[in-house]
Amino acid sequence: MSKFGELISAQVPVLIDFYTDWNESSIAMHPVIRDVAAALGDKAKVIKIDVDKNKELADALRIKGVPTLMMYKDGQMVWRQSGELDANSIISIVQEQL
Repeated sequence: MSKFGELISAQVPVLIDFYTDWNESSIAMHPVIRDVAAALGDKAKVIKIDVDKNKELADALRIKGVPTLMMYKDGQMVWRQSGELDANSIISIVQEQL
């Protein structure tokens, strides 16, 4: 958990995609998240976390469905949504925090 604290305390907004390898919606989001990361460059961090490999963290954050996207700024959660979104919507949400 302390490693997660380090991740979310970055100097830039941190977008996290909580996913699984067996969920169709999670799989569908992979190219979207890749596009978001490419578009944002070094203005934000984009991280993918497999909930099956990080059960303790997923439980602590009450991840009930995947994909779940969260954004942190200065170590605080500023946005959270479950389900699929398009790249432009996600980019707009992140840019509001820049």
